[in-house]
Amino acid sequence: MPLEPLSQKEIEDRLAELPGWSVTENAAGTGASENAAGTGASENAAGTGRSGSVLTRSYRLGSHYAATALVVHVSQVQQELDHHAEITLGYDTVALAVCTHSAGGALTERDFELARRVEELAPGHGAA
Repeated sequence: MPLEPLSQKEIEDRLAELPGWSVTENAAGTGASENAAGTGASENAAGTGRSGSVLTRSYRLGSHYAATALVVHVSQVQQELDHHAEITLGYDTVALAVCTHSAGGALTERDFELARRVEELAPGHGAA
């Protein structure tokens, strides 16, 4: 069963429950948008080259080791959900960009479930 894109109202309601997360509109093929970590790389926010909305969040951690541990933990959750974000690991930062490629790059309930799960585990790694 294909995942259905959420309406703008559904996105706003779910976003209100996720402080620190935001939605970015992703312009296809422009190459002008910064990536999720804000590095200015030549990919769009999700690194997909597609248009649509992207759910994003960046975390700052106490060390590179803590940031790496968070990435590993997020990877485990992604495997459980069979849904994967674009993750950018910096020295003491982790940035995520989530959208559902099979829904044309739209946001679905699956994206918000992954974001909720990350929000639950991030404080245990000292993420702010």
